[in-house]
Amino acid sequence: MHTTNRPPAFSPESPYKRLWGLLTLGILIHLGFGWLLTFSVDEAHYAYYAVKLDWSYFDHPPLVGWVQWPLVALGAPDGLIRIVPESLWFISCLLARQLAYEIATLVPDWNVPRLRESAGLWAIGLVLLAPLMHVLAVGLLPDTLLMTLTLALMLVTLRLIPPIASAAGSTNLRTKPAGSISLWCLLGFLLGLAGLSKYTAVLPATAIILIVSWRFGWAVLWQPGPWLAVMIAAFMVLPVFYWNAQHDWISFSYQINHGAGGKWRATRLAAFTGIQIAAYGPLLILGSVAGVRQVLKNRAWIAGGFLLFFFIPFAVTAFLAGGGGSLPHWTAPAWLAITPFAANALAQRWHQGRHRLIRALIWIQGVICVLAFAVLFFAGIPGISQQHTWGKKNPIADLWGWETAGDIARQLAQKHKIPSISVSNWTLASRLAWYARPTPVYVLDNRFDQFDLWFGQIPAGSDSLFVNWSQMRFDLPTQAGRFESCTQLQTFEFNRLGRVISDFGFYHCRNWGAIGAPSDTGKTR
Repeated sequence: MHTTNRPPAFSPESPYKRLWGLLTLGILIHLGFGWLLTFSVDEAHYAYYAVKLDWSYFDHPPLVGWVQWPLVALGAPDGLIRIVPESLWFISCLLARQLAYEIATLVPDWNVPRLRESAGLWAIGLVLLAPLMHVLAVGLLPDTLLMTLTLALMLVTLRLIPPIASAAGSTNLRTKPAGSISLWCLLGFLLGLAGLSKYTAVLPATAIILIVSWRFGWAVLWQPGPWLAVMIAAFMVLPVFYWNAQHDWISFSYQINHGAGGKWRATRLAAFTGIQIAAYGPLLILGSVAGVRQVLKNRAWIAGGFLLFFFIPFAVTAFLAGGGGSLPHWTAPAWLAITPFAANALAQRWHQGRHRLIRALIWIQGVICVLAFAVLFFAGIPGISQQHTWGKKNPIADLWGWETAGDIARQLAQKHKIPSISVSNWTLASRLAWYARPTPVYVLDNRFDQFDLWFGQIPAGSDSLFVNWSQMRFDLPTQAGRFESCTQLQTFEFNRLGRVISDFGFYHCRNWGAIGAPSDTGKTR
């Protein structure tokens, strides 16, 4: 029977008390900002999935809404709902630690007790020092789910194909899978959850297929375990296919077109590379490069197979970036997948006394994270209000004021007996739909999206409360075929520490025209 390699248990007397210190620091940071900030664009959108519970959705599979449903149904505040992504971040850190320890046993240069123990600490440190990981730890996105599930899939796959150490210290291959039926079933369950999280779950699934087929060859097809895993995963993702079949496969079509982007350009790929370095940190990149080199040097092919969990999704995302169809957080699951390798490489370098560059990068990334937290807390650069040039396009303003604006919109609609709220862009609609619920929200553009499925088209001849926001201001919708007239009812300025960050305008717009609205004024999703 295979005995799983596990890192030493935590104890106050061990160096791992520092690990608990890092985890506690991360949790406190996330809890603080989780209660301080309003929902972001995507957070509010996915939280509303839980309000309109369904088998799947236009943008993504349903799990991101399902996991929030119990808290949303109980009327939990935003800070409590954010316990979900904060818990996933915590679990991801523990999984990265465990993987760092177990992968070290597959690489001779790393298979030293002292190095293995410190690698777990480095893994959590790398996650804590990556700025974008904190975004996903506070705001629940499909990628938050997928990054945790990717690490869980790696760990289960590793347990399914344990190596046998030869006399020479290398690793040999078994002739058949050593994993139990329960492990294969767990693999299928995790694959199903990944498929319910995001369509790009097909990428880590591809890595698993390649690893298992290389490891065991065609003989794996004669084992019942893999077939059970496939059947469980397929059954779990049936809701996504059922919903799409009922809606003309619009979700699949949207994701294909959304990812394709436009004409491929090398400059976009270069920009993507720069953003990745800033988002995840040069220390993780340094460790990743060193980790890959060590795996190749040791010819640790079993460990090397697990690098596919990084290279496949990262390569696909980088290619899509060249066409303009990529976002920085899409690579988060890939970077977490390579973190155990980077952690082992950095632990080895540190043990060898190569401290200078590593220490410098730790300080640089730590300062960047602290500055980012400060900007979040002050809602931008201290002393800069929206009247300043920089304040007019303050991206942090997006996380403040929406709860109050939603309350005002709902109260005005009730007071003036206005049946709906309307905006000119979906990014405004997501926050208002969440904070002004259950008032219907219409997006006054020609795009078909999830809001059309939730609320339909604004009825001809109806009135609506139009909401404008200073950071994404539109002309009043009184053009031909739109509203007959709009009258301002109220304005609201959001102040943070004595500075005006943004303002909202609320207008009673009357008699929506029967003619279809023209294209919106240049703001696109």
